[in-house]
Amino acid sequence: MKSMEITAVGIDVSKSKSTVAIRRPGGVIVARPFDISHSNHDLEKLVSILKTTGGDIRVVMEHTSNYWKPIALTLKEAGFYVSVVNAMLIHDFSDNSIRKLKTDRADSLKIANYALTFWNELPPFNDEDETRLVLREQSRMYERLASTATSLRNGLIALADQTFPSIDQAFGHAIKNADGHEKWVDFFSIYWHRDCVLRLSIEKFTESYSKWCLRRNYKFRTNTAHKLYALAQDAVPTLPKNNGTKALVLQACKSLNAVCEAKQSTQEEMNRLASLLPEYEVVMQMEGTGPITGPALMAEIGDVRRFKNKKALVAFAGIDAPPFQSGNFESKSRHVSKRGSPHLRRAVFLVANIILTLSHKDNSVFCFMDKKRAEGKHYYVYTIAGSAKFLRIYYARVTEYLRTQEIPVAASCLNGNS
Repeated sequence: MKSMEITAVGIDVSKSKSTVAIRRPGGVIVARPFDISHSNHDLEKLVSILKTTGGDIRVVMEHTSNYWKPIALTLKEAGFYVSVVNAMLIHDFSDNSIRKLKTDRADSLKIANYALTFWNELPPFNDEDETRLVLREQSRMYERLASTATSLRNGLIALADQTFPSIDQAFGHAIKNADGHEKWVDFFSIYWHRDCVLRLSIEKFTESYSKWCLRRNYKFRTNTAHKLYALAQDAVPTLPKNNGTKALVLQACKSLNAVCEAKQSTQEEMNRLASLLPEYEVVMQMEGTGPITGPALMAEIGDVRRFKNKKALVAFAGIDAPPFQSGNFESKSRHVSKRGSPHLRRAVFLVANIILTLSHKDNSVFCFMDKKRAEGKHYYVYTIAGSAKFLRIYYARVTEYLRTQEIPVAASCLNGNS
């Protein structure tokens, strides 16, 4: 019967529009590729077309940024079976052609053919848990803010080298206030040129610095004031002390502080959202996790039970080393795949670095990395190996906790073992 025919709908997703192709087994093309926008009108039109097509319909699309979400949510709400697959699976899938054809129309037909080929293995799309979804977006925002802050900080240091050399090293980057400002930046915004310090006697400067620390809620030490005065005396500026230089420095400080404030508020919101998740306490008790890395791990991993095993989680991070063998040859030097989530890879790499820094002898991940290091392995080799071991431990601890607490599996839009 026609109603029982399987019908694959392949959707090639892009930002402003998507291309849809409908086909059945045997090379039958039910509808040649056509474009739709992501507006309510066009999405409703697509629903209407699919309902009149008939057959056992399954819709497949690539996980392309966030552009797929309006289509997936609309079609799922309309009652269709929707599957969102990893874009690399589609890329590596052969459409039985040696021609390298790359157009939206060709891609939509290829996706539909992929759906027919793997019909019984297509993972269903489910709405993500709202808290996890927002947490992941916050984590991605924090990454962008951190990158911007680094760029602005480097620019400000380059500027400081021309007005007050080495001032960025006088306090240390770890000293921050409640707003996320670094102490040296706040100090530099007031004493933006070494002459701003030297115009005062050491006693007057010490008094001025004391009042500034009290006003900005920083700890005051007399020896620090004397150190700053000595630094100003030794400094050799290359930019003059004038209004133009002052405006340049103040704007650079203001820009960096604005980004630091956004970073701080984002970090606080990440922690708040992460604390709502059932695995929060377990994750935060693991060595290497903190107010930034802990929520970032939970954001990028999602519900860990969506991965069929610990190897799937490691593969999702792209830090597995797939075997390479042909005939009698088997490679002994294999590289990590880097085919998973770069955001998770970055987060777990930071965790491994923190574990290395803490160097606790009773930590199994540190002992593992230390053993590899003693064998003469390269820094990246043993750090990546430690990252993979940490993820395996994460998987075991969190899944066991969620199982014992009888917490239902959270929904997830990504298939973990894809």
